[in-house]
Amino acid sequence: MINAVALPVTEESQVGEARRIAVALAAEVGFNETDRGKVAIVTAEAAKNAVKHASEGEILLQTVKTDAGYSIEIVSLDRGPGMANVGQCLRDGFSTAGTLGTGLGAIKRLSSFFDIHSVPKLGTALLMRLEPTQNRLETSQNSNYLEFGAVSLPKAGEQICGDSWAIENDRDKNLILVADGLGYGVLAQEASQEAVRVFGESAKLGPKAILEKAHPALKNTRGAAAAIAQIDRTQQKVCFAGIGNISGVVVTDNRSRSMVSYNGTVGHRMLKVAEFVYPWSPHSLLVMHSDGLAAQWDFNRYPGLAARHPALIAAVLYRDFKRTRDDMTVVVAKVRQPA
Repeated sequence: MINAVALPVTEESQVGEARRIAVALAAEVGFNETDRGKVAIVTAEAAKNAVKHASEGEILLQTVKTDAGYSIEIVSLDRGPGMANVGQCLRDGFSTAGTLGTGLGAIKRLSSFFDIHSVPKLGTALLMRLEPTQNRLETSQNSNYLEFGAVSLPKAGEQICGDSWAIENDRDKNLILVADGLGYGVLAQEASQEAVRVFGESAKLGPKAILEKAHPALKNTRGAAAAIAQIDRTQQKVCFAGIGNISGVVVTDNRSRSMVSYNGTVGHRMLKVAEFVYPWSPHSLLVMHSDGLAAQWDFNRYPGLAARHPALIAAVLYRDFKRTRDDMTVVVAKVRQPA
């Protein structure tokens, strides 16, 4: 997954720009003309809804790499009145804005995957993924399948994000890395990407051993805060090691448990690194984020959010807790529940 593109949509003139960028992304990853047309419709309808119903709207666009190829992920976020009855709002013909009431229904029908979360007086978040027709595969129903989502964006006014993240999957284990290069811009990105390189080459090792390998590799960079979580689904545990300001939280039944990192900087000052083990269940979810996201989030404020797709969860946390003065990355992962 590449870093997201964040686009404000607070007026009609911004709808066309969001549509144009979404179609360009789709073209880059091989969508044909028909599939690009679907991307255009979904993006435009989602952006129009945000303009109509909220004072603060935003569209996030990114490409997602899957086993079948690339898909386009479109997330619409707003701080608006929200929906008291999501099911009613999804039905064709229902409208609160005097329109034909076909927007949400059309978005859902054209999307390969669709998810929604809305809370009255807090706002609405929509997740849409679209795939090229020739790449569509039936989604795995394996209860051991780990699904994830992320938002990774540079600080306001910057083009390059100094944060990086990566996931390595094994049959029974999943490793997740979040790295935050010191400062921002190109040099910060070089540091965090070096952490990703070491992570990919050393994925068979545990979190502690990977960080120990990363430390000398980052000595010629600015250095980075970094944390690694290893989810062992067979033994139902999470093994976590972190250096610096990367937050890791396991959430089970809306109860959060923060994981322990040590002070320091990978590549410069790492006096101690250790692994800590936490319980994991098929109903747990993992949240990891850099300090560009405030840590005061609480799922109890968002009824039903923990049950939504991880990409939607990550987007809602970004919407409500981002710090615009720093790069920001949040990664959410959980076991997919059987349909």
